[in-house]
Formats: sequence, C-alpha cells, structure tokens
Amino acid sequence: MQDNTASIETIQKQIGFFGKSAEVEEIVRTLITVAPTELSVLIIGESGTGKEVVANAIHQLSRRANKPLISVNCGAIPEGILESELFGHERGSFTGAVGQKKGYFEAANRGTIFLDEIGEMPLNTQVKLLRVLETSEVMRVGGTDSFKVDVRIIAATNKNLEHAVQNNEFRRDLYYRLKAITLNIPPLRKHLNDIPHFVKIFASEYTENNNIPFKGFAPEAVDTLMRYHWPGNVRELRNFVETAIILNKGEVVRPGYVLSSLNIQQQTMESENLPVPLNKTPDQAERELIYRTLISLKLDMTEVKEMLSRLMADRANTVMGNSAPGSKDNGNAVPPSTMSGMERQLIKETLEKYMGSRRKTARALQISERTLYRKINEYGL
Repeated sequence: MQDNTASIETIQKQIGFFGKSAEVEEIVRTLITVAPTELSVLIIGESGTGKEVVANAIHQLSRRANKPLISVNCGAIPEGILESELFGHERGSFTGAVGQKKGYFEAANRGTIFLDEIGEMPLNTQVKLLRVLETSEVMRVGGTDSFKVDVRIIAATNKNLEHAVQNNEFRRDLYYRLKAITLNIPPLRKHLNDIPHFVKIFASEYTENNNIPFKGFAPEAVDTLMRYHWPGNVRELRNFVETAIILNKGEVVRPGYVLSSLNIQQQTMESENLPVPLNKTPDQAERELIYRTLISLKLDMTEVKEMLSRLMADRANTVMGNSAPGSKDNGNAVPPSTMSGMERQLIKETLEKYMGSRRKTARALQISERTLYRKINEYGL
C-alpha cells in the first residue's frame, strides 16, 4: 500500500495533477491504466478543474509521449473555419484559400489531439469527426481524396452532453463513441481537504519560479480558504495564492486577508440560511445546523446561543416524546450543554460512523484534516 501511494505521488509530480483526496487519487489510478492504451477519452468537469492538465497527463503517460500533442479549443474557433482548422483545406476551396493548408489532425499525426470544449462543436463538424474516429481518415475541405492519420483523440467539456444529445445539440453516435472512457473531474468544493496541499504546492512553485521570499499561510488562513465555494475551482485557487503572495509582500498571509479578499463572511452567512434538506431525519438536520453554527467564526457568541436555544425549542415542539437531541435511543444519555461539548459529541459520533477514518470524518464534517486532528487531541478522542 505504501509503495502504491508513493507511486501515485510520483506520477502526480510528473504530470502536475495534485491532490490527496480519494477522488483525485482515483483519477490518477485511472490515468495510469488508460494512458498506455489507444482508446479515446472524454474528460468532463467544470471550468478551472484541470481538464487540460489531465489531457496532457494522458499524453505524457502514453506511448505517444514523444510525438505532438495538439490542443484545440472548439469553442474559440468560429464555426465557419473550424473544419478548415481541424481537417485542412485545398487551394480555392473557399474565398481566401490561396493555398493548401494542413489541419490539426494532420499536424498531430502519430500523436494526440485534444479537443477542448467539444460540446461547442457544430453538428456538421461532429459528423466529420465521427468519420475520423471510425475510419482514421481525413479529407481536407474542398478535397476529393481522403488520407490516413494516426491520431489519438482526447475530448473535454464542461457541458452535460447527455442533455445536449436529448436536445439534438450533440450527436448521439459521437457521444457514445467518446464516452467509453470517461473521466469526471470533481469541482474543488467536492474535495476541500486538498486545499492545504494545493496551497503549499502553488506557493512553492510561484516563489521558486519568481525568486520571491515568502513566510507562508497561517494555519487559520488555510482553514478559512476551506470555507469558500471556489466557483473558479483549482484555477481560481492558484490565482488567489499567487496574488496573496504579491499583495502581502512575502509576509505571512492571515485569515483577515482571506476573509476580505474572498468575501467569505457573506457567503457563509448565506449558506447557513439555506433550507435543511428534506431527506434528512430530524436528528441529522439538527446536527447539521449545530455544526454550521460551530464553524461560523464570524457569529457573535450571543447569537450562537440564541440560535441553539431556538433550535432546541423547535425540536422539542416538533418531536415531543422522543429522546433529547444528542441522546441515545434509551434516553439515558444527557445531551451536552456547552458548545465545546456539542462539538466533541459531533466529532465523536462521526468518527464512530466512519470507523475511525479521519479522512472520511473530516470530509463529512467539511473541515480540514489538520483541524480535525487538533480537535481530536483537544477533546482526547
């Protein structure tokens, strides 16, 4: 197991796709398995999650690593010239075609072509791409003869292609041809425990490349970063880290800077006012509300106590006759009466639920493993 972990870390360093979460490590394992094959790959993920990094990794780990990797953003090329860019054109095939031109597929021969934002590709171009996938033959725009190309295709999109197929915006046959090997890259908000690792790597890379002295991020600042939604995903985090280093002039980045830069206070308050999911039991919903209160560092303690009082009163009125919140089914246990006691009980129960797994416990509680370790030591769990 240790050798496997070391292998994954080595590969991550080689390809530049980092993370210690189970989701990221599973993607890396799949990369190691799929890359040496000749199969086409479809990468799905939000903008900024690292789809192009994954595509580069597949190429680096393939037998084609020493051949060209051509990246094409299908959404950035106007529809009228996309076919010419992909497949090339013959002289006189359209106005302005003053000579023969090789397309990206021809340039990528014996290598890999990465079709980013393939969900933006026009339907008529999708037909020709499907033909290339099925026959490995390309015909230039305005040409009459086709020729063989040896190209591996990697595609990526941030769109739901299944919905696009249903709306007749994407060809069903092309979709099924591409989706045989599908990699789903999770948004950063789904693996927040990777943030301390990302921050360390991004800060180290930036300061070394630019020869900038830097005293690091305060642990509380890193914990604060994990309370942000990160709509721009890993790309946004990298940009934030680099900007923070510059604006703090190499000094320690404090939580106050993080809060003001990312407006986390407002985001946290909004999230606490969201309705409780209806598919949770009263105890589960109550525990979630209590925990949201505990981690809200910006709430005044009086407000916290008032919120908990209201919560307990509502609970008593709603489920009269049931055991008190936090008590066992036999009703003998006394629920904790202090904030720290409730926090300790919540951590203890979550650890038990996940059979002592600290990684799963931290993920379930939406806190960093570093914070969880500190709390475990503090409460003697």
